[in-house]
Amino acid sequence: MKLNARHLMVDLYNCKNSQLTDINLIKETLGDSLAQHGASLISICCERAEEDHHALIGILEEGHISLEIYSDLKYVAMDIFLCQEDARPEAISKAMRSFFKPDKTKTTLLKRGDFTAVKEIKPKVKTHVAPLRKIHNTGAKVIRILAHRSNN
Repeated sequence: MKLNARHLMVDLYNCKNSQLTDINLIKETLGDSLAQHGASLISICCERAEEDHHALIGILEEGHISLEIYSDLKYVAMDIFLCQEDARPEAISKAMRSFFKPDKTKTTLLKRGDFTAVKEIKPKVKTHVAPLRKIHNTGAKVIRILAHRSNN
């Protein structure tokens, strides 16, 4: 048996969107993104777990999507699970990243459901740092090196 599902897990760090607490806008954006990429939303539920933590889950005909939103930390954890061989969870993720505007993302993709596979599942991990953050980090390193040299 072969299911060929794709499970994408994305960590969004230092999100710049100031609307992390506007759950209705987040639901609307998510719904639009899912429809645009051919996913059929059956239902969506959101619960406030704590003052700064909202848990949102969308049940799809093809699988599910969940968002854990920590507004004080400017952090969002997103899981997209689609049970289709030609699924494109990356496209949905890209649309949501455009909304949240993170400085850095960590993405892990698992191919799931191949019952005939004999080798170990190894996730592919990608990290993306926004260009401005790279420039800032590089500039800080150069300043530290120059300061260290001038003290010697």
